[in-house]
Amino acid sequence: MLKQYPTLRFVLMRAGWYFLTFLVAVTINFFLPRLGKNNPVDIIMGKAATGLSNEDARKKEEKYLQEFGLAKVGKDGQLLRDAEGRPVKAGRLEQFGNYIKMCLVGDLGTSFQKYPKKVVDVIKEAVPWTIALQLPTILFGWIVGNILGALAAYRRGVFDKVFFPFALILSSFPFFVFGMLLVYYFAVVLPWFPAMGGYANSLTPSFSMAFFSSAAYHYVLPFFSIFLILAGGQAIGMRSMGIYELGTDYIKYAKWLGLKEGKVLGYLFRNAMLPQITGLALSLGTMIGGALITEMIFSYPGLGMAMLTAIQNNDYPMIQGCTLIVTVSVLIANFTVDILIGFLDPRVKAGLQMGKGV
Repeated sequence: MLKQYPTLRFVLMRAGWYFLTFLVAVTINFFLPRLGKNNPVDIIMGKAATGLSNEDARKKEEKYLQEFGLAKVGKDGQLLRDAEGRPVKAGRLEQFGNYIKMCLVGDLGTSFQKYPKKVVDVIKEAVPWTIALQLPTILFGWIVGNILGALAAYRRGVFDKVFFPFALILSSFPFFVFGMLLVYYFAVVLPWFPAMGGYANSLTPSFSMAFFSSAAYHYVLPFFSIFLILAGGQAIGMRSMGIYELGTDYIKYAKWLGLKEGKVLGYLFRNAMLPQITGLALSLGTMIGGALITEMIFSYPGLGMAMLTAIQNNDYPMIQGCTLIVTVSVLIANFTVDILIGFLDPRVKAGLQMGKGV
């Protein structure tokens, strides 16, 4: 039946593969943080049991075990106990089942480190910082890089000879290396900007001029550590596509007709954009998890810093919540781009109509 609807078959097949990938990622997401031998409840109890009697400490520990799904619970909602009266620990598979049930209802659990704060609430506080850092850098990097790349391809000469090596060097830098270099030169050698944080320690997030000024001041180094590399990579890609388009017949014909340089450059820019648009869509979809290492270097209060703190404190629910958000955003972005290419690229579209696009 689906053979009569090749486009629908294409979408469903892609959705099936991405759903399978999601299940594998969720399984790894659950079991990987638990490979260590540390019990996070013991860490919490080391802080919470101070000044409590043995009975009160026991009740609090049992409450944690039940709330975090680490102990077996009977049909009456009470903890199951062994012959010595101690709570029966839940196995990994049982914990995994509880984790899946909680995820389906949008409950990512309670943070061990920031108890009794919910993981969802911590992520809600961190994600806006990540988006505020990533969205402008991706958009400005894409626009500036593509414009410079098209100019380099069209003009060539001295401009291209100076620009191309510079862009190539920039795009070759890993984000974390470039970020550390910026911290060293502009925060240590030349103390022009702060080396870490999203705002001054003396301030609290609020809608005030003092807070926004401090946030903008702390924003400079993280922004340029991502922007310059993205712009360099986009410029290299656009330059290559531009050089290819310059060799096509329609550009030669446009020049032969005597069209203005800006008109010819516009044609070149538009026809070289398909791979660049694909890259932009993918970058926008993955921006939630795209700056994790940069945030860790600058101690920026985004999702990356939340994940680093969770790893350092064996905060299983927080680690799972952060990686789950990143996984879902990456899969949705890839799936969306995959489908868009199927509809926008004439070659894939022709393959679908012939029944060979899947």
